[in-house]
Amino acid sequence: MTSEEVRLNVEKALDEIRPFLQSDGGDISLLSIENNDTLVKVQLQGACVGCTVNQMTLKSGVEMTIKKYVPQIEQVLNIQS
Repeated sequence: MTSEEVRLNVEKALDEIRPFLQSDGGDISLLSIENNDTLVKVQLQGACVGCTVNQMTLKSGVEMTIKKYVPQIEQVLNIQS
């Protein structure tokens, strides 16, 4: 998979999970894909920022969905502003 294909597939994964985050007043944006396309940096936004379960959402929701689209991704990190 080329870097461009990785980016497109990560965006598709985020589009899949975004409605769930938005229904709770949050959102997510892609910041970067690094380390030879194995590390994704995202930023949780809105209600997700202060949510007590955002790490669980990140791991079991966001990371799992991204890995479904791009199996080579090893880690998804939330970068706080």
